[in-house]
Amino acid sequence: MSARAGIAVRSVSRSWADNAIWLIEADARRSADTHLLRYPLPSAWSTHFDIALYLKDESTHITGSLKHRLARSLFLYALCNGWIGEGTTIVEASSGSAAISEAYFASLLGLQFVAVMPASTSSAKVALIESQGGRCHFVQNSSEVYAEAQRVAEETGGHYMDQFTNAERATDWRGNNNIAESIFAQMRDEQHPIPEWIVVGAGTGGTSATIGRYIRYRRHATGLCVVDPENSAFFPAYAGQRYDVVTASSRIEGIGRPRVEPSFLPDVVDRMVAVPDAASIAAARHVSTVLGRRVGPSTGTNLWGAFGLLAEMVAAGRSGSVVTLIADSGDRYADTYFSDEWVADQGLDLTGPAQALVEFERYCSWI
Repeated sequence: MSARAGIAVRSVSRSWADNAIWLIEADARRSADTHLLRYPLPSAWSTHFDIALYLKDESTHITGSLKHRLARSLFLYALCNGWIGEGTTIVEASSGSAAISEAYFASLLGLQFVAVMPASTSSAKVALIESQGGRCHFVQNSSEVYAEAQRVAEETGGHYMDQFTNAERATDWRGNNNIAESIFAQMRDEQHPIPEWIVVGAGTGGTSATIGRYIRYRRHATGLCVVDPENSAFFPAYAGQRYDVVTASSRIEGIGRPRVEPSFLPDVVDRMVAVPDAASIAAARHVSTVLGRRVGPSTGTNLWGAFGLLAEMVAAGRSGSVVTLIADSGDRYADTYFSDEWVADQGLDLTGPAQALVEFERYCSWI
């Protein structure tokens, strides 16, 4: 800030910010929209049930996950608010897909990126963040990541992205090719173009906020169902209508939080379903077999919720469609969720959920 003769001028370069926004928008134009896949339900069902399941495949983004959309929105939001300039260090509290995607956009703009994460974070996840040019900063306790990210940003003169606060406000929920607008556009020529349900998990809460708002804005009859894994604060907070709930950390990466994040908007959610971790993992493995490629554990959580809704529709004699997300690829989790040894070490038994999935495909019945 410089001042003379009663005039104050900020020394932030508009030309640099203009070029940064251009680079991000050019990057988006080089990327096609993600696919909407029709899930192959058993062929025998077609003569009995008029239902369809669709998967919005967010794993095809260049950084491999749903968080690519969020990272782009967060950068544009910060740039247009004047929070990022040439040489600004970008800091985020994340040990997963959000950090990978934000590191990508920071590198695109020639900026340093620091991801603050627990020291227990796996070396594989650290390597993925570093492969995008990011640097990892460790804390001993997961509860410390928020405050430490803010401290690192202040120490470096950088900007703390704070995905958990800014996710719902950074995305234009009215359109602008957000995930909700994309889903409804791609569904337009399907037999049931307005889904009965859209099913998503909540990590920051930004995706459910965007979809829920868009549904209401467009006056669609679609319901929004949010699935939540074990040890996450979102489901008990929603069920009890109190948002000071604090829990342990979720074992299902990408979704679930130990606190109710500011970006989670419960009033746009029509239903929540709590999903056991064993069910999430069994469903991820089951769906990976059906599709012929691995999907991540949060996708298993999504599909567990979607299968239950389809069975409910059949039991009620209703036709229609359900849409959910492939949040990321399962290839990132070969040593964890797809490892029988890791699952056993976690004390999880997949037998019951796996049998429930077989019964679902055989009879469209649900537990």
